[in-house]
Amino acid sequence: MTTRHDTAASPVEGGAAPGRPPGDRASAEADSKRRAKLSRRWQRDMRWSPYAFVSPFFLLFLAFGLFPLIYTGWASLHTVELTAPTDMSWTGLDNYTRIFDDEFFWNAARNTLWIGVISTVPQLLMAMGLAHILNYKLRASTFYRVVMLAPYATSIAAASLVFVLLFGRDYGMINWFLDLVGLDKIDWQNGSWASKFAVSSIVIWRWTGYNALIYLAAMQAIPQDLYESAALDGASRWRQFIHVTLPSLRPTILFTVVVSTIGASQVFGEPLLFDANKGASGGSQHQFQTLGLYLYEQGWVNQHLGRASAIAWAMFLILIVIGIINAVISRRLRASS
Repeated sequence: MTTRHDTAASPVEGGAAPGRPPGDRASAEADSKRRAKLSRRWQRDMRWSPYAFVSPFFLLFLAFGLFPLIYTGWASLHTVELTAPTDMSWTGLDNYTRIFDDEFFWNAARNTLWIGVISTVPQLLMAMGLAHILNYKLRASTFYRVVMLAPYATSIAAASLVFVLLFGRDYGMINWFLDLVGLDKIDWQNGSWASKFAVSSIVIWRWTGYNALIYLAAMQAIPQDLYESAALDGASRWRQFIHVTLPSLRPTILFTVVVSTIGASQVFGEPLLFDANKGASGGSQHQFQTLGLYLYEQGWVNQHLGRASAIAWAMFLILIVIGIINAVISRRLRASS
């Protein structure tokens, strides 16, 4: 049987291997271009997607944080009324000098200071004690933690109204108990110091459990080796708390003190709802009017928007001073440790 050589494929010129068909070469070039395009898209995604993820926060901050701050700073330098916020008359620092010469401003500042001290110190001491108790193994510890956090989740309005009933002059449970033990009833809403204690009790009730959980989390991060070494040295639980727990909690204690101080300087809802007249005067004689209530009274009751803006910036400067003090104390604590 003979082979027909005339039907075999002719060899490629130059002796090279058979070349790639034109269709395969075009698909390879398209594939390489597609991969390069995907690579560039991936690089852009890796570069810009983090900014896209955090952009909602900055957009909200610009709209509801930075812009109001700048606008109130500009308004504090003008005479402007709430009824006509676009009609501004330049006054410079006149609003600041006027509020600093106002006795009601200093009265509100003193009330804010005393309410802050009365509410912050017992609150943090009680929170430390509760956290120390919960740091030991107890049955249903999760239940106790939820119970401590419940006041923080409660509405300010609901809590304040309940405390108004408790501190009622004629039918309040507190005065009923005082009368039961033979003590005179106290006019909590009209008394100078009594009203401050009553408002502070609302703040203490709402924030003690929150701070206790912060202390508890910090206590559980302390290495158990320190307690075991102290126990081997014969230290009692009280000495372990003094010499092991408290030194380890110094940064956390400083944090809670600063946060509680800032919160106390902005107390508003509790004294507003505790007032029998439900006004911003803070009592009949302004005996528990805070800086927040004074700002609200000037801006939304008296409609002096420029003066209210000056009060807001004065409170902002107070917070800056608190932050500077916090930074100095933190630096010294780190240096000492």
